[in-house]
Amino acid sequence: MKANVSAILLGVRDMEASKRFYTEGLGWKIENDYGISVFFAPDGGTPVGFYGREGLADLVGTSPEGNGFSGLVLTYVVREQTRIDEIMEEAAKAGATILKPAGDLQWGGYGGSFADLDGYIWNLGYSAQGDNQNYAE
Repeated sequence: MKANVSAILLGVRDMEASKRFYTEGLGWKIENDYGISVFFAPDGGTPVGFYGREGLADLVGTSPEGNGFSGLVLTYVVREQTRIDEIMEEAAKAGATILKPAGDLQWGGYGGSFADLDGYIWNLGYSAQGDNQNYAE
């Protein structure tokens, strides 16, 4: 198995609310809406999609119940520090829970994190060090 991900599927409790959060709140574009699942235009990166939480759990053979930190964090690296503040503001306005406000990071970068409506954690980061980072934008 190669160190690559073909798609990221997030199990969501309310498909319509999650679509609004990402499209109206964060400006994502829907590429395919299949009713039981939705995929967003990847803009050159790994496709991200939603699936009803119970259906996705059934698909992979597990329980849809869960709470606490899952150990999964979605990382979004940007080229300009100002984008961190802009994205955090967009997320907060869309209903995200700010977990760590944007600010200087221990290792010298700048970032912050938020949880979406289903508790999926997005970690935003910027670093002036190096130019070979896997930028999301």
